[in-house]
Amino acid sequence: QVQLVESGGGLVQPGGSLSLSCAASGPTPSYYAMAWFRQPPGKEREFVAAVSETLGSTKYGDSVRDRFRVSKDNAKNTMYLRMNSLKPEDTAVYYCATGPYYSDTEADYNYWGQGTQVTVSS
Repeated sequence: QVQLVESGGGLVQPGGSLSLSCAASGPTPSYYAMAWFRQPPGKEREFVAAVSETLGSTKYGDSVRDRFRVSKDNAKNTMYLRMNSLKPEDTAVYYCATGPYYSDTEADYNYWGQGTQVTVSS
């Protein structure tokens, strides 16, 4: 059974930074991509970033492209999200996911974490 556990969420002031982690355990195929999605209050879940070890590539949602950075430590099977220049509109529950397709679409990921809250407020 594949399990994903996010950590690192919390309260941060506008303009601040925060790092999230997603630790994967279980029989996760090495070719699986990993991704971050987020769900702001009262809104649909949206794509944030994805990383593919196989392709050696990352991709980002338009609203975070110049501020967030996704990375993965293969030895630890852990994905990270470094969030800089945070804005109140970044407030959301952040979820990590893994699946066979390197994609910005929720349906392409078949394992999900429980989510971690990020609140950007003064």
